[in-house]
Amino acid sequence: MRGEAVQLLTRQSLIKARVRAVRQKVWFKALSRVERNILDLTIRCVERVRSRILARIVSNILAKILKTLEPSFLEAAMRIGREIADEVCGIAEKWGNSNALRWKHDLGFARFLGVKAVNKPANLGGCIH
Repeated sequence: MRGEAVQLLTRQSLIKARVRAVRQKVWFKALSRVERNILDLTIRCVERVRSRILARIVSNILAKILKTLEPSFLEAAMRIGREIADEVCGIAEKWGNSNALRWKHDLGFARFLGVKAVNKPANLGGCIH
């Protein structure tokens, strides 16, 4: 297992992680200057990380980047659910439902819609079921 992890730490994989972190504006927010410098020096000086100590350090830094890049499932569901709830409540208000405005601020309703949308298979399209 450790050999597999070290093999994945190549210059190319580190460059990809760095580019992704910079593009998504995580590079400076999530990492300290020391951590950024460690990755930069590793990219410049090593084709493949062989040292277990360096592999552990670089892996921890990469894990920090990934944790910041990928929002948790619940955060994603809430973000998507709020968007859907806003749309659904607008439609319900147009149809004359006076309670629809309260739905918009109901976190349980937004969470339900978001989890349903996130778990929906991709082949169903963009409509609400």
